[in-house]
Amino acid sequence: MVNDDLEQRRSKDLRQYAIAQALAHLDTERPGYQPEAIVTAICAYEEEGNIAGVLEKMPTSIDGAPYTTLVVVDGGEDATASIARSFPGVVVIEFPVNLGHGIALQTAYRYCISHGVTYVVTLDADGQNDPAEIPQILAPLLADQSDFVLGSRVLGVDKTSDRIRKGGVRFFSFVINRMTGAGLTDTSTGYRAMRVTMLADIVDRLTQQQYQTSETLITCLKRGWRASEVPTIWHPRFSGETKKGTTWIYGLRYARVVFGTWWRER
Repeated sequence: MVNDDLEQRRSKDLRQYAIAQALAHLDTERPGYQPEAIVTAICAYEEEGNIAGVLEKMPTSIDGAPYTTLVVVDGGEDATASIARSFPGVVVIEFPVNLGHGIALQTAYRYCISHGVTYVVTLDADGQNDPAEIPQILAPLLADQSDFVLGSRVLGVDKTSDRIRKGGVRFFSFVINRMTGAGLTDTSTGYRAMRVTMLADIVDRLTQQQYQTSETLITCLKRGWRASEVPTIWHPRFSGETKKGTTWIYGLRYARVVFGTWWRER
């Protein structure tokens, strides 16, 4: 037990050190920088073949309002970070080592909280989400109809071909709806818009290094925040393969996070 506790503290300290290094580098690159009230956050791990295609499609404004694009590069050995930095105005937080998608998201959330951002939209770095849909994902927040908006491929169109994963989306939505009383159709989506005051309420409760989408949603719902959906079109990856592992391994790990979060927040 003592050795396990020591190992956990060591891991946490190293993780915090890596994040601090990344934020210090950002402060050197952009001293005194203040993001806009709306931030679009893209977490990327070895997506050099895809990140440019996503950033090229980002809108010039959101309903006429300026916004900040934040790319959190989760370590890796490729040119993802340098490609992201080549786009004017894109803010890059680059981890020196791979920490996990959940940690990258938590870092984006904490950056937005500490800088007084109002809304954050998360989307994938692989091209599966169309940035042109950002205004419709954000609209229920701007109208104060919701605190957490999910882009639903079930309500919209899923152009991918993996039938097992499509079935998994519906299965886990059913499970989470039974756990929380929500009536959502796509609880696994990474295309989301969130109120930053909501994130400030839940961020210290988030622990997952991976598969954090369900943890964030269940925690939000259990703490009384409003969640809703809008239709979205889900595209195949621009190139490369998913980093989530095989379908069955991903499903088992995702299930562990779902049930673990529900047990913690019940």
